[in-house]
Amino acid sequence: MTISEFVRRQRKQYKMTQQNLADRAGVGIRFIRELEAGKPTLRMDKVNIVLDMFGQRLGVVANHEEEK
Repeated sequence: MTISEFVRRQRKQYKMTQQNLADRAGVGIRFIRELEAGKPTLRMDKVNIVLDMFGQRLGVVANHEEEK
């Protein structure tokens, strides 16, 4: 699951609009829209602010590509 999918699912699970989430997290509505759209270049500190609303944060994930 991508970060954008996670945020969208969590937001909907808690019955929040994008504007509600933006207001509660203290970020702009544009940032939430771009995050949920999967924009590849976003500020990590702001992503963590949003993820913190759902008890999560960014972290390192192992890349397990199959050997060719």
